[in-house]
Parts: sequence; structure tokens; C-alpha cells
Amino acid sequence: MTEKQEILQEVVIKFAGDSGDGMQLTGSQFTNNTALLGLDLATFPDFPAEIRAPIGTLPGVSGYQLRFSSDRIYTPGDECDVLVAMNAAALKVNLSGLKKSGKIIVNVDGFDAKNLRLANYPEGINPLEDHSLDNYEVIKMDVTKMTREALKEFTMGTKEKDRAKNMFVLGFLYWMYNRDMENTFNFLKEKFSKKADILESNLKVLQAGYHYADTTETFTGRYTVAKAKMETGVYRSIMGNQALAYGLIAAAHQSGLNLFLGSYPITPASDILHELSRYKTFGIKTFQAEDEIAAITAAIGASYGGSIGVTTTSGPGMALKAEAMGLAVMLEIPLLICDIQRGGPSTGLPTKTEQSDLLQAYYGRNGECPIPVIATSTPSDCFDVAFEAIRIAIQHMTPVILLSDGYIANGAEPWKFPQTADLPKIETSFKTSLSEDEIKFMPYSRDERLVRPWVIPGTTGLEHRIGGLEKQNITGNISYDSDNHQTMVKIREQKIENIAFSIPKQKLDSGPEKGKVLIIGWGSTYGAIKSACIELQNQGHLVSHAHLRYIRPFPENLGAIIKNFEKVLIPEINNGQLIKIIRDKYLVDAKGYNKIMGIPITKGEIITVVKEMV
Repeated sequence: MTEKQEILQEVVIKFAGDSGDGMQLTGSQFTNNTALLGLDLATFPDFPAEIRAPIGTLPGVSGYQLRFSSDRIYTPGDECDVLVAMNAAALKVNLSGLKKSGKIIVNVDGFDAKNLRLANYPEGINPLEDHSLDNYEVIKMDVTKMTREALKEFTMGTKEKDRAKNMFVLGFLYWMYNRDMENTFNFLKEKFSKKADILESNLKVLQAGYHYADTTETFTGRYTVAKAKMETGVYRSIMGNQALAYGLIAAAHQSGLNLFLGSYPITPASDILHELSRYKTFGIKTFQAEDEIAAITAAIGASYGGSIGVTTTSGPGMALKAEAMGLAVMLEIPLLICDIQRGGPSTGLPTKTEQSDLLQAYYGRNGECPIPVIATSTPSDCFDVAFEAIRIAIQHMTPVILLSDGYIANGAEPWKFPQTADLPKIETSFKTSLSEDEIKFMPYSRDERLVRPWVIPGTTGLEHRIGGLEKQNITGNISYDSDNHQTMVKIREQKIENIAFSIPKQKLDSGPEKGKVLIIGWGSTYGAIKSACIELQNQGHLVSHAHLRYIRPFPENLGAIIKNFEKVLIPEINNGQLIKIIRDKYLVDAKGYNKIMGIPITKGEIITVVKEMV
């Protein structure tokens, strides 16, 4: 057989099938293999909210998109080059996202009459036969049949054999993109080390898919993507929730404090609890509480006792934690609340991404209750943001809200991870005794930043009252005095505003310092905005990009940056939240671009909007 070899600059693959077809595992294995080759990559897992969604239906489709390139990339791609469709529903849901003339790899067994009916195709219509796919390169394989054939000597049942279908596709793609399979061999051996029959069946089918691609006459294309031109160093593939957990561990180490996580499982935040629970040797304590309120109040107790208290959740859990957040504000103790956002309101879209909790984080508590808000922008950025959030909480004696989202949490990218020696120390100071000019301990006395002292309970001579009722200024005694209440409200607000002096000034991510349009972003819109700005700048447009990590308070120079541009655009995966705060704070007529579909904003959408503006 004549084999065609072709060098490509980049590829976008979408793996799609039923939630039981193993598409997330297939995608993550191909991603890990890609990372080992030194390619730049970005991923976007997309899966149903149900643990076992209805088989063969449109809501039951699970997808995993991977983009890999020899150049730097910042998004998982607007459109796919290759779509792997394990059944009719997977094709129907994802076909619109495939480039014209793109490749479709289909499992023909997933296009029988039952699957076509479940995917809501009209009676008698089969997209594999009606010429509707003539503009694409369709590679038809009976994956189910060939999987069973490869395992004909195994004594396991048909249902168990069919679970290895994803390995056949993975082997096929490994051949197609000129890959070595050793990393997946090692993964399977570790995962199924105590289940010999499952291990052998998966290895057998993986190799069967590879050999089928090598010998079939219906497909002869083979492709290679060159190693990316990236800064020299040691990299690993990292997902957002993993990076956030590692950032918390690093902050605990660099501050010399123990870390306590009080959490209640909720999508898409649960992986942080799972990850941290593996690191007890680092002094990490994890507590799976009976509910969201118990989780945060346990974390508050840990902080009161001199540890770093952390709680993780998503939007519905944030609502339940609101009262306890107010308690932490009144106590003025360190606490980190990580909100991994998802579609809402109520239970909403548990597995779909959204940036709709910003106003909740900013204002969503009773009374005047200011809390710093800091946001991640990429999976690897989660490490730095978690580290910084802990620093702010400790050094400013305040709860801090960290915002991530499902897109960042489950996405992956290469990460040049730091060494411990490269990380700054987080200075921590407990008050242990009275100073020479103190007669009695005053728990709400403050330094020049308006920060009160941190005292571990039981410290001799520093006993004090603590609770949720309003504090008398300096003494900390309970006070219902109206003038005192106004004074304390203003002090608590100013303490948070003072954080602006201890954070970096805002920088432009790209573009001129003055120009036509400034795009202000936050969170997971980073990659799409950055990619769009690079393309627009290459076309000669005076467009710049500022991406916010610090949202409350803003960096002190943000207003000056905004004044240097004729127009301001704020893209958000919500109905317009940051834009309300920016308009209020800086009195600028910013324009919004809002997408609330449970999926990320694309580069192309931003380019279109900017060109309309200029």
C-alpha cells in the first residue's frame, strides 16, 4: 500500500459519542500523547450533566475537542478538522462545527435504524447514504464489529467487549498522526493492573485499531505536526482544577501554614477536592462536608485556628455559602472561596461553562460586605491565581473569592511548572504577645493598611471576643452604635480598596498603548480575545487587549488605560456583568458582546464584532 505523508501546522480533532463511549478518556489519552511530543495544545471537554445520559440521544452526546499545533495557540479552535462520530447523535450535534472538506471518522454501527431514530433523523434518512456529507471526507469503519472480532477469543460478554471501542479509534488515530502508543500502554497497565482481562482486551483493541489503519485500502493518509516553538523548559499537560490544587499546596508550603479544604461535591469543582485529598503528606487536610454551609464554616474554623481555610464550590453552592462569607468578613480572617462557575440559575447547566457569578461574587451577600475577587484565565494560570489569592487572604486578613469556570477547570494546556526555589515566600505573621505600649489586646486595632492582627485562639494574654455581630472599632466588643457601624462599614471597604496598592498595575496583553478599541476581558475569554487581537493587529487595526486578574479591587491604573482608547469592548459568557461594574466605576460607554450558550466565545465572533466597531 502506498502511504501518503503530510506535514501539518495544526489539527483540531473532536471526539464525540455517547457518554458511555469513553470519549473523554480517548481525548485525554490523545492529549497526553500530544503533550509528550512537545506540541502546544488546548482542549475543551464537553459532556452531559447526567452520569448516564440516555443512550443514542442528542442530550447524551459527550465530546472532547483537542487542538494541537507547532505554533503557540490559545484556544481549542473555532472549527474542527476531524470529527470522530461514534453514532448518529454525535454527528448531528457536532457537524456544524466541522470545517468544510473536513474528515469524518464514523462508526457505521452507530447509524442503524434505532440510532437514527434516537438522533431525531426523519424516517428513512441516513446521512451516511443520502449524499449530505459529500463535501466532507468520510472514513467509514464498523468499529463495533472490528472490536468484537479482535476480542473473539476473550470469554467476556458482548457488552464488556464493546466498552473497548474507544481504544480502536484511539489506535487508528495514533497511526493516522504518526504517534507512538507507549504512554497509553503504560496508562492502561497502571489503571487495570488488577484486572488482567480488561487490560489485555484494551491493549488488544488499541493495537487492532492501529494495524487496521496501517493495512486498510480505504484510507492512506498519514500526518505529522512538528514540535512547537516554545520557551525551553520542562512542561507537563495540566488541567485547570489540577493547577488550582497545586497552587493551593504551593501557597501553603510558602506560607508555612497547614491547608484545610472544607468542601461539598459539586460539578465542576469536585476535582479540586479529589486532587487535594491525595496530598496528606504535605499537611493538607480535606473534609467532605454534609452540605455547602458545613463546608465553609469548617473552613472558617480552620482559619480561626491558624490554618489556611479553603472551600470550593460552584454557583448554587455560592448562594448557600453567602451568610458564612459575611461572617468571615465580619471576623476579618483569611479564607479562600473558589467558585468554579457553570450555567445557571438554580441547577442550570451543571456541565456547561458560564461566567455568570461575577455579580454574585461582587455583591451577593447581605449588608455592606466587600470581598476581593480574583479570576483565572487559563488552566495553567489557575496555579498562579490560587497562590496569589492565598497571599491576599493572609496578608490582608480577608476572605477572597477566586473565580474559575468549567471551561478552564476541565481544559488542558502545556504548563512550564515552577520550582519551589522560584516561588516567593508568603509572609505570615501571628500576634503572640502584647507590645510594650499595649495594656490590653485590641483585636480590631489596625496597621497602616487597615489590617487587624491574626491571633491563634488560646494565646496567653490575647484572649478576645469574636462573632458575627457588629464590632466596636478597635476593641472588638459588640456594638449597636449607629456612628460606630458606619465607621466599621467604611473601614472594611477601605481595607479592601487598599489591596490595589499591593497588586501589580494592569498591563496590556497586546496592542498599542493608545488606539481605536480596547478589549477588556476576564476569565476564560482570554484565549479567544488574545487570538482575535493578534489577527486584527496583523491586519493593521489599532486594537489592544487588557485581561483582568484582579476585579475587586481593580488595579489602580486601569482607569488611565481605558481613557487611551476611543471605544471599549467587553466580551463575556454572561448577559453583561463586568460591563456594569466598569461603566459604574469609570463612567465609560463600554459595549458588550455576550454569549450565554454554555460554550466559549470564539475568536471569529470577536473579530466580527471589532470590525463592526471600527
